Amino acid sequence: MNYLISFVSKFFENMKVAVVGATGLVGSKMLEVLNERKFPVTELIPVASEKSVGKEISWQGKAWRVRSVEQGIAEKPQLALFSAGGGTSLQWAPGFANIGCRVIDNSSAWRMDPTKKLIVPEINGNTLTNEDFIIANPNCSTIQMVMVLAPLHRLYKVKRVVVSTYQSVTGTGVAAVDQMMNERAGINGPMAYRYPIDLNLIPQIDVFLENGYTKEEMKMVLETKKILGDDNIRVTATAVRVPVIGGHSESVNIEFENEPDLNEIRKVLSETSGVVLKDNIAAFEYPMPLLDAHNSDAVFVGRLRKDETQDNTINCWIVSDNLRKGAATNAIQIGERLISQGLI
Repeated sequence: MNYLISFVSKFFENMKVAVVGATGLVGSKMLEVLNERKFPVTELIPVASEKSVGKEISWQGKAWRVRSVEQGIAEKPQLALFSAGGGTSLQWAPGFANIGCRVIDNSSAWRMDPTKKLIVPEINGNTLTNEDFIIANPNCSTIQMVMVLAPLHRLYKVKRVVVSTYQSVTGTGVAAVDQMMNERAGINGPMAYRYPIDLNLIPQIDVFLENGYTKEEMKMVLETKKILGDDNIRVTATAVRVPVIGGHSESVNIEFENEPDLNEIRKVLSETSGVVLKDNIAAFEYPMPLLDAHNSDAVFVGRLRKDETQDNTINCWIVSDNLRKGAATNAIQIGERLISQGLI
């Protein structure tokens, strides 16, 4: 797709792109990916909180002044990439949409809104229409899982999914990375978590809900159904924060309605765009966040094997960089899809 963007970029004399939350961890990664994929930006509009307004950021060798949200809307961009939290998205995304700007939002604000599309371009990007002005980017842990589930669902029809996640501190943000590195260095500092994270695991991501699951776990349950377009798929999740930088990992148990064939699964996954099969236990080859996923746009899958306790069921291990395919890259791929379909 980035080759297409490179080809068509010369036809865009005025492509204003706003990045809302440009100074944050995901916002910074969005700027990096925009540059890498040669997205046809003629004018960058970095938007951040009031404390950053007026400062400058460097992008593509130029200095760009940070604007407020109101100033960003006044600039009338064609595309706005949001990564500034759900409250900001709920408040300001409609303002951008009302001026004809396409909004791709990385928060959870719009994901389960029945009037908004929840998009992983490789899976359901073809559902985007001219009516879609606010488009939701799924949760990072959901994206990497459905990238593997979607082709298998078409093959054998997924019946039930049991997933345990091992999620990087980068999913929380800079403060969490700082906490872990401070602990590693023996430095007392601000705590992003209520407990130590270095040499520890925290079986809580986001707030607990009345059913005993966390909000992060229920995101995976609900978003999977919406992206795959099948409310009959049963999903149960346990989300765990781990002292890792590089990406999220997931242990996934998948039950199908029809009997799966591991050789066919390996073949299909190896041919799936955006997925890399790394599954050779004889050579000790399996996906890892630091060595495989970090700074990659791919979703890696391995440790494929049949569940010997239950019919029509397999286990697998899925790893992806949560800041890239799990956030920034997926959002920009949505933007690329909008361009390729003539919607921008």
